[in-house]
Amino acid sequence: MRVWYNPRYYADIGENHVFPMRKFALVRERLLCEGTLHADGIAESRPIRVEEALLVHTTDYITRLRAGTLTERELRRLGLPWSKALVRRSFFAAGGTLAAARWARQHGVASNLAGGTHHAFADRGEGFCVMNDVAIAIRVLQREGAIERAAIIDLDVHQGNGTATIFAEDPRVFTFSMHGAKNYPLFKARSSLDVALADGVRDADYLAALRDHLPAVFAHEPEIVFYLAGADPYEGDRLGRLALSIAGLRARDELVLDECRRRAIPVVTVMAGGYAADLNDTVEIHCHTIRAVRAIFAPSPIEKGQETTDALRT
Repeated sequence: MRVWYNPRYYADIGENHVFPMRKFALVRERLLCEGTLHADGIAESRPIRVEEALLVHTTDYITRLRAGTLTERELRRLGLPWSKALVRRSFFAAGGTLAAARWARQHGVASNLAGGTHHAFADRGEGFCVMNDVAIAIRVLQREGAIERAAIIDLDVHQGNGTATIFAEDPRVFTFSMHGAKNYPLFKARSSLDVALADGVRDADYLAALRDHLPAVFAHEPEIVFYLAGADPYEGDRLGRLALSIAGLRARDELVLDECRRRAIPVVTVMAGGYAADLNDTVEIHCHTIRAVRAIFAPSPIEKGQETTDALRT
């Protein structure tokens, strides 16, 4: 089991900003303290190279992003104040997703304690997303000949409009987004498969919809899956509008991960969004994703024994 993290995932955007920039460090700290992760299982991510970013993003956008010359309109659309630290964290977070993808190709699963910036388009950032880390990882792996086909399971509550647009003309990449119908963005892009949910959907209906539509993802025969395990479908999320419990979100994670494991398809988990009124809830949901990875792909002897017992009972 291997996850990627770097202290540079943090950038100061102001303590009152709705985006909880502290969550990355808090998730790492909690997983270490409880023993789900150990220090030797956390790799320090490195930044992607500019030429890797340019496999997805335009030269004009990356040049002006690095120089700090984005327009006021572009910054409003991004929703984050520009700083050198913000640019740096974006390159490091994308590097974590790329490193996790390379590891997953060899070992079956890996996680980045950041990433899932699915609102970033080729020529701009949007919705707190500066660069599209998953798209960059896919393009780098394709260029290296490591994969041809990929799938994205995007379960952030907001549609992955940037990702859908980037891969709109590429049949090798299947984009699946299950999101709030009336939530951001106002104008949705077209994914390979979109499932739009009404406000207030709870655990049972959400999980039923997910079970119904996951087979279409795997019918694409991906060589790797990127799973955006957003914490924002939570009932206590300020930007979510759905009503999933923390237990329901853990069951969601287990469902996706178990389907990948059963099919022996490498999977990369990234965090995506989460804006609970209580930051502790967002942190706990993200931690549950990593706990689910461990339980399904690297169970402890106690968990293995329980799995055997459950199988015998069944």
